[in-house]
Amino acid sequence: MREVISEVIRNDVKNPHLKAIWTITAVETTKDLRHAKVFVSVMGTEAEKGETLRALESARGFIAVAASKKIVIRFFPELHFVLDEGASHQARIEEILTKIRKEKEQNIEAPDEEEQLEDETSEEEV
Repeated sequence: MREVISEVIRNDVKNPHLKAIWTITAVETTKDLRHAKVFVSVMGTEAEKGETLRALESARGFIAVAASKKIVIRFFPELHFVLDEGASHQARIEEILTKIRKEKEQNIEAPDEEEQLEDETSEEEV
């Protein structure tokens, strides 16, 4: 269902507010298949994220009808689009880890003055 919804949005929805880079990350349906949460990851500013989510919500009826023609199930669920922050959190964590790695590399390449003083002091004692 995730792939079909994504395909419908990419190929059939003509909304100028869908400029940002987006991905359907997951779809969770209720047991009776009446409702589906569609998790959308959006790369962009907070304004672009909100605009993209509003555009998808306004087109959800059209998306459901178009997707129902491609999936054979008794009832096609009512779609509810939800912003998935997982990707942006992951990107932020990667950014922090990269910064930490660079700092460690710099510390290894250029030991701080305190370590150099300790090394010089220990050499003089020997």
